[in-house]
This record gives sequence, C-alpha cells and structure tokens, in this order.
Amino acid sequence: MSQTIEAPRTPARANRSSGTNWEKWGWIYMRASGVLLIVLIFGHLFMNLMVGDGVSAIDFAFVGGKWSDPFWQVWDGLMLWLALIHGGNGMRTLVNDYAHSRGMRGTLKIAILVAVVVLLVLGTLVIFTFDPCPAGSPADLLPSICKGL
Repeated sequence: MSQTIEAPRTPARANRSSGTNWEKWGWIYMRASGVLLIVLIFGHLFMNLMVGDGVSAIDFAFVGGKWSDPFWQVWDGLMLWLALIHGGNGMRTLVNDYAHSRGMRGTLKIAILVAVVVLLVLGTLVIFTFDPCPAGSPADLLPSICKGL
C-alpha cells in the first residue's frame, strides 16, 4: 500500500480564481505600516525626548501645546491608526495560527475587531477634540498654561 504525500507548499483548500486575497493584502499592510511606524515613532520620540528640555518637560502643558498644532494631531493620529491596525492584524494572524476551533477563532477575531475599533474611536476623539482650556471652567481647575489666555 502506498501513500501520496502532497508538496509542502500545497494550499489546504483549493485556489480561488476570483475574489480578493485578504491574506496577501494583510501581509503587504504589515510590511508597509511597519516601515511607516518606524519613521513615526522615532520622530515622536525625537520630538518628545531630544528637542527642548527632554523628558522632564513632558507634562499636560506640553501635550496641550503639541496637540494645538494640526500637524502633530495628524502625526499622532496616523501613528495611532497604523499601530492599532498593525497590532490587530498581528493578533488576527496569531489567532489563525493557534486557535484550532472554528468557533473560537471567530469569537477571538470579533473580540479583536471590537477592541481595535473602540480604541481607534476613543483615541481619535481624544487627539482631535482635546482642549486643555475648555471655556466656562473654573479658573482654579485650569492648568497653568490657560492662565494667560
């Protein structure tokens, strides 16, 4: 009795000739977002730690001043979106590799999706609606950067 062993690179399921290859696009996204994240993260670290007074200058006023500039809002927003989607895609890959039950895989992927979407919405709201000096607030509760405004 002889047994046939398939070639090592044989796909587990038949090739689909139509439709989008989401695994390929996920793989490409991970590489492209990784390169962009390196630039964004090192730029973020350089501005926060090397320029000015360094780490001792990072406080509420520093963040308020930084996020008053639309350039830094977009920079930090892009970093947030790329990092969260990159991390979510990586977690999805781990779930695909290690969760053997189809139901468990689906549940975990939905949980990852919900977590990523919630964090994206909340993080984006914080970055783009942040106001260190809200109108109508009691003066004794406002940070020192608002006293001169």
